[in-house]
Amino acid sequence: MMARWGMVIDLDRCTGCGECMAACHQENNLATAGPEETVQRSRAFHWLRLMPEFSGRYPEVKLRFLPQPCFHCDNPPCVRVCPVQATYLSEEGIVGQIYARCIGCRYCMAGCPYNAKVFNWYEPKRPRGVERGANPNVSLRPKGVVEKCTFCHHRIMRAREEARAAGRPLRDGEVSTACAESCPAQAIVFGDLDQPGSRVSQLARSPRAFRLHEDLGTRPKVTYLAEKG
Repeated sequence: MMARWGMVIDLDRCTGCGECMAACHQENNLATAGPEETVQRSRAFHWLRLMPEFSGRYPEVKLRFLPQPCFHCDNPPCVRVCPVQATYLSEEGIVGQIYARCIGCRYCMAGCPYNAKVFNWYEPKRPRGVERGANPNVSLRPKGVVEKCTFCHHRIMRAREEARAAGRPLRDGEVSTACAESCPAQAIVFGDLDQPGSRVSQLARSPRAFRLHEDLGTRPKVTYLAEKG
């Protein structure tokens, strides 16, 4: 039976520390961009971003951060607009990217209402001194293609192979993304949404649960839990 992978992010737990962003960079061999690229040329490079959200009125203004990976929509606009089918929706609900097919037109970036995709302006190289820090399980992408969060698909594949070798199915909680694993507040939960007893499935049905831009019909598989009180 195929899984349908999804994520729940508890905003009552999230402190906006940025550890999830750092873990994503390290795990997925993201290109390193300095201040000149990120600030002056607006070429920031993140698969997961912490988006600030303000509420209330002065002087009682409240700030919170929403961690935003790719939402891996069940009805993804990016897939529909890609002219070369470089982006696709897998049987397990993961929106994937075929880098060798991507022509860098960036139609998918324009079609995504969550700004979840980024264009790679950089050569696939690591800064001097950190070459050994690259994750051998994730390939380096060439310059000129669109990249995005993969829900750490390489981790899913590894966990599935280990379970198959042991002659058993995957257990709930056995697969975790780098962002979920690194979160010190345990604000991010990852798992199979179609498994009724899984923690992510139960949290997704919480009275506090909501999804961004549901009115667009994208059917995102990242759910947020509103703050308590």
